[in-house]
Amino acid sequence: MRIFAHDDRGSRREEWVDLVGAANLPRLDLSGLHRLVVVAAHPDDESLGAGGLVAAARADRLPTALLVATDGEASHPASPTHSPEALARIRRGELARAAEALGLDESTVTSLALPDGRVGDHVDDVIAAIVDLVGDGRGCLVVAPYRADGHPDHEAMGRCAAAAAHRTGATLAEYPIWLWHAGERADLPLGSMVRFPLTQQARAAKQAAIASHRSQVRALSDQPGDEVLLSASLLEHFAGDEELFVLTSPEAVPDDRLDRLHAGDEDPWGAESRWYEQRKRSLLLATLPRPRFDRALEVGCSTGVLTESLLDRAAAVVATDSSPTALDLARDRLRGRADLRLMTAPHEWPEGSFDLVVLSEVGYFLSPAALDGLVRQVAGSLAAGGVLVLCHWRHPVRGWPLDGADVHRAFERAVEASGVPARSATYRDRDVEIVIHASPDQWPDPLQ
Repeated sequence: MRIFAHDDRGSRREEWVDLVGAANLPRLDLSGLHRLVVVAAHPDDESLGAGGLVAAARADRLPTALLVATDGEASHPASPTHSPEALARIRRGELARAAEALGLDESTVTSLALPDGRVGDHVDDVIAAIVDLVGDGRGCLVVAPYRADGHPDHEAMGRCAAAAAHRTGATLAEYPIWLWHAGERADLPLGSMVRFPLTQQARAAKQAAIASHRSQVRALSDQPGDEVLLSASLLEHFAGDEELFVLTSPEAVPDDRLDRLHAGDEDPWGAESRWYEQRKRSLLLATLPRPRFDRALEVGCSTGVLTESLLDRAAAVVATDSSPTALDLARDRLRGRADLRLMTAPHEWPEGSFDLVVLSEVGYFLSPAALDGLVRQVAGSLAAGGVLVLCHWRHPVRGWPLDGADVHRAFERAVEASGVPARSATYRDRDVEIVIHASPDQWPDPLQ
């Protein structure tokens, strides 16, 4: 995408119509959804990119939430008549009127009031806010600015939404805005796009919502610096009878948070330095019912500190992690003594069976759907008489929809349904819970 300014001539709507029409895009289907979460970087993004979709969803009584990251106070940086604080107040009011036009009530609109132009500096906060709105993402559509839209705040918001969709298991639909103005044909990923036809009522609601953003569609004054931001030629791109989205399934959206964490710190969890980690590791090893195992699996091994301890208790250890950086650090530590594999559980899984499976501080970094898949994978690979160890932090996990209790309940539910051995032992204190699933015969006679 070329570098652009809002007052550039830009592309005309007609330049895109033939291209999109010839692609015969599939229709976005809302049936089966139980929730819609729309996110925007600035007030007006939601109306331009997805106003018709929101209006249609509300007309169908689909529960819908809107999250806006900034107040858009930097829209007119050279304004001689409006300070950033004044613009923020104006644009918050415009957002409220636009939301009302789309059928949203005040309780369903969240404003984070982050600095306009600096969404990328607050990625973790934005992701956590989206995750909190989505929860269990099955049956939820997250709608966000396109990650390649050409505007840094839009692209940062799109990346946040993609990470949140990955963590919750929601489907992601991205709406371009500035791409229509400054993009080229090669910038449009037609193979991943869907269209959403708008009824007359949805079109009218969308246009009313756009008009509510008066500070953007009209000049603030006749003085230089107060010019119209959204010109008539730009608004033409959002006056049609359908909206277009880039659609991505939950499995395909990226989230590299854990890899970035390891890249920035060789010991991000303090596995070697924190007493909690040292104590937890000793407790986990002490809860194992047998002194030796044949083949152990550790899912989410990070830098391999626990893996190294498991080598003293098992003839062979397979350890997996989704972070390439973490596995590089584990390889330096273990020097070939364990079978380390780059895998994203549960979609990727090692072959064979294991008489010991260890899940330590990993289950809540999955979406609810992926956790169910993990339960099935563990049940299918646990050898007869095998032992499953669950070990998780007991406090809230910010930025993900699950916590340790959720993980342990998921395996408890699978005892009869999936063949996971029954819970046979539990250790719990203020900070950690360790659960052992094993058959009674795995506990040796204490007198022998």
